[in-house]
Amino acid sequence: MTNVQTDILLLPVMEHFYTLQGEGYHQGKAAYFIRLGGCDVGCVWCDVKESWDAGKHSFISLENIVNEVKQTPTEIVVITGGEPLMHNLDVLTQTLHQQGLRTHIETSGAYPMSGSWDWVCLSPKKFKAPLPAILPHVNELKVVVFNKSDLDWAEQFASQVPASCKLYLQPEWGKAAQITPLIIDYIKANPKWELSLQIHKYINVP
Repeated sequence: MTNVQTDILLLPVMEHFYTLQGEGYHQGKAAYFIRLGGCDVGCVWCDVKESWDAGKHSFISLENIVNEVKQTPTEIVVITGGEPLMHNLDVLTQTLHQQGLRTHIETSGAYPMSGSWDWVCLSPKKFKAPLPAILPHVNELKVVVFNKSDLDWAEQFASQVPASCKLYLQPEWGKAAQITPLIIDYIKANPKWELSLQIHKYINVP
């Protein structure tokens, strides 16, 4: 077996779980999350920094991952990270589709696209900007707002994604009390945007 095949069929999985999608367009829907290890984007406010080092997480076979997913009644599988596009996701998404499952990804867009997706959520980060080639594929733009300048950052990408793309502003969790009123005022002045809240943190689910 070549290294390329190994990379495709074995993935570093930090955690995987069945829960409700807590953010963005699909908020409140049941979904199975697969969080892959590995990220070099380096967001200072990241709430899963333990995902950054892929080597700290077990490499799990694609077969075992899909078998775990199939133990639940989920219709949606969300691949997240870390930065999931650091890995080749072609075979994983193909296999999930063969099982009749919808594939969603949450990515910073900092690496080339792989995999076949029913929904692409782009969350661009100033620490490592998304690749221009990612932008035409985006269904949902979700910008985490840590300070006021992030609103200008959000607008840069809103002008580059497809017209059908859903636009969300999400307060950074640790500054939500301070930032949420700012976002509300901004959305009232710019109603193309919607508010995304991390409801999973309010209802205490993964």
